[in-house]
Amino acid sequence: MRWTFLRGPLSPCEVPGELLLALGLQSALVMKSRDYLVVVEEAEQVRTLRPDIAALAKVEMGNGGAIVTAPGDGEVDYVCRLFAPAEGIDEDPATGSIHCTLAPYWAGRLGKETLRAQQLSERGGSMVSTICGDRVKIVGRARLYLQGTLEL
Repeated sequence: MRWTFLRGPLSPCEVPGELLLALGLQSALVMKSRDYLVVVEEAEQVRTLRPDIAALAKVEMGNGGAIVTAPGDGEVDYVCRLFAPAEGIDEDPATGSIHCTLAPYWAGRLGKETLRAQQLSERGGSMVSTICGDRVKIVGRARLYLQGTLEL
């Protein structure tokens, strides 16, 4: 599948008091777009993360969740996971839209316009994102999870 989305602007923010604790982290760089972007140093930290989902659901995050990311290893530029329990999603297995935030962040940090990402949820997902001006082009495989008909 191929999608093109608007880039998600990132800005410095005040970190909600319980966010890092609920994620099981002692320290991280935290910024805000729709979601909180939580940047840690190593892919293994993201892989082995065991957040307290009940505590995370109580953290005020607006309409978003918490994206945890780190530099990738091997052929992957970055890794990530998304937790949004207040939105009814304890952990999303593969989330295309978060790359509107992740790709511009990692593009700036790594000096690349096309990036390979791995979402490290139990099911997992791989995506390739390309910065195209104010948009992010995202390519990956998708699973059908909903089918329906809209009447206007």
